[in-house]
Amino acid sequence: MELKQKRRDEIPQEYQWKLEHIYESAIKWQESIDELQNELKEVEKFKGNLNTGQSLLDCLNMVNKIDEKLSSIFAYARMRLDEEGSIPSSQAMTDKAQTLWVKVLSTVSFVDPEILALSKEDIQNFISSTPGLELYNHYLNDLMRKKPHVLSAEIEKILADSGEIGNASSNIYNMLKDTDLKFGTIVDENGDTVTVTQGRFISLLQSSDRRVRKETFELYYDAYLNLKNTMASLMSSNVKKDVFFSKTRNFNTSLEASLHENNIPTTVYEQLVKTVNEFLPALHKYMGLRKKVLKLDELHAYDLYVPIVENVESKISYEDAKVKLVEGLRPLGEEYIKAMQEGMKSENGWIDVYENENKSSGAYAWGTYSTHPYVLLNYDGKMDDMFTLAHEMGHAMHSFYSNANQPYMYAGYSLFLAEVASTVNEALLMEYMLKSTTDKKMVAYLLNEYLEQFRTTVFRQVMFAEFEAKTHEMVEDGQALTMETLNGVYRELNEKYYGKDVIIDDKLDIEWARIPHFYRAFYVYQYATGYSSAIAISQKILQEGKKGEEATTAYLEFLKAGGSDYPINVLKKVGVDMESPEPVREALKVFEGLINQLQELLS
Repeated sequence: MELKQKRRDEIPQEYQWKLEHIYESAIKWQESIDELQNELKEVEKFKGNLNTGQSLLDCLNMVNKIDEKLSSIFAYARMRLDEEGSIPSSQAMTDKAQTLWVKVLSTVSFVDPEILALSKEDIQNFISSTPGLELYNHYLNDLMRKKPHVLSAEIEKILADSGEIGNASSNIYNMLKDTDLKFGTIVDENGDTVTVTQGRFISLLQSSDRRVRKETFELYYDAYLNLKNTMASLMSSNVKKDVFFSKTRNFNTSLEASLHENNIPTTVYEQLVKTVNEFLPALHKYMGLRKKVLKLDELHAYDLYVPIVENVESKISYEDAKVKLVEGLRPLGEEYIKAMQEGMKSENGWIDVYENENKSSGAYAWGTYSTHPYVLLNYDGKMDDMFTLAHEMGHAMHSFYSNANQPYMYAGYSLFLAEVASTVNEALLMEYMLKSTTDKKMVAYLLNEYLEQFRTTVFRQVMFAEFEAKTHEMVEDGQALTMETLNGVYRELNEKYYGKDVIIDDKLDIEWARIPHFYRAFYVYQYATGYSSAIAISQKILQEGKKGEEATTAYLEFLKAGGSDYPINVLKKVGVDMESPEPVREALKVFEGLINQLQELLS
C-alpha cells in the first residue's frame, strides 16, 4: 500500500483554517488593495510638511492605518500560498502583495528622515503640545536612537524600492523547498510505500527500523545534493544581501545591523554562543548515553531523532493533544485556558491542522491585528506534534493578548521575545506529562523528549547561529561562499557540537540548505534565548507556591506588553535578565540534571 499526501480538498473543513475571516473573497482582498492605493496618495501630501505636531500626528496615524491594512493584505495572500503553493492564483496574489509592500515602503520612506531632521527639543515640544502624539513617544525616541543609520530621504527610497530584489533569494528558495523539491518514496517498517516529504521527514527519522531512518536520510539529502550549486548560490546571494544593507546603513557588521533594530547588544549573541559552548560536554554525554541505550556501534545523524525507549506508545491524535495541552497549561490560569480553548475550537478557524500536497512544511503562527491569530501545522500524530501544537499556540496566545491590549503600532512583539511564550507552553506541558505519568518507560520517553527540546532548541539553534555568524563574517572579509566552503563550515560545527560519539555523514554537510530560517538573518539565536527565558519563567510559575500566582500575573502582563518597550526591558519586568549569562547557564543546568535522571532510570 502506498501512503500518499492528501489533496487539500480531501482534508475535512473542520481541520482547515478560515482565511475568509480576513477577507471574504479574493475580490474583497483586491478592494482592500485599491483602498490602500488611494491612501498612499493621501500620505504623500505630508511630504515636506512634518513641521508641526498636528501634521506629524496625522501623518503617523495615516502611516499606521496603511501598515495595518498592508499586513492583512500580505498575510492573506501568503497564507493562501502556504496552504497550497501550486495554485497559480495564490502565487500571483503573493507576488502582488510583495510588490505592494515595496511600493508602500517606498512611498512612506520620507517619514523617518524628515522626523530625524527635527531636533529632540522640537519633537518633545510637539509631544507636549499635541494631544494624541504622546502615543508615539516610544516610537519617536527609538527613531532618534537609530538616527546614525537612517539615511537621506532619497537613499531611503532607493533602499525601499530594492526590497523586492533583496527578497528574491528567499522567494526562490521557498518555492524550491516547498513546491519543486521532490524526495521519492521508501518502504516503511510496515511494508507500506511512503512518499518522503518535508512534513514527514522527522517522523520517518523517528522510526524504530534503522533501515527506514537511513534510507529516508539518504533520499532526503540526495534531493538537496542534486541542487547543491543552486542552493549555494542562493545562500551566497542571501548573505551578500544582508552585508550590503548593513554596510549601506553604516553598521560595522551584519550582526550589529540585525540586533540594532530591537536594541539588543551584540554581546548577548556572543555571550550565548560562549555559554552554550561551555556546556557542549553535556551534549556529548547525552550523545554517548543515546549510543549506549540504542546499542549501536556507530551513532549517525539519522539516529538522533528516534526515541531511545522502545515499545512506548507515542502516537497521539490531534483531538487528544488538545485535551492534554489544556491540562498542562492550567498553571497559567482560567483566563488563559478559556481563551486558548476558544482558539482551538474548529469552528473558529484558527488552525490548519494536517499536511496536504504542496502545503508549506513545518509550522508557524501568524495573523492580523484585526482578526484572530492563525496557526499552520502539519500534524502527523506523533508526540512531537503535540508539543508543536503547544509551541504554536503559545505564539498565537501571545499575539491574542498583545493585540487585545496594545495599539497596532505596539502590538507586534519582537523576534527576541517571540519564542518565549511558545516555549513556556512546551515546558509546562512537559512538566505536566512527567508528573502525571507513573509508567517508568513513559517517564524515560518524556525525559528523552525534554532532552531533545534542549538539543534542538538550544544547542542546535546556537550551532546554526555560529554558522550564520561565520558565513556573514566570511563575506564581510571578502571571501566567497561556495558549496565547498558552506559544507566545510557546517561539518566543522557538527563535529564540534556532537563530539566523538556521532558519525558526521558526508550527506549531512548539505543540511544548511534545508534550514529556511537562514533566509531571515540572525533569527535562530532567539530560539535559544527564548527557550532559556521560558525555562526560567515556567520554573517560577511552577515552584513559587502562592508566589506562583504573582509569577503567572507577571507572565500575562508580559504577553500583553507586545512591543511597547525594548525586548530586554520587557523580559526584565518578568524577572529575566538576558544581558547576563545566567538564564542560559541555569537552563543548561536543567539539561544536565535531565541527563542524570534518564541515565539513572535506564541503568
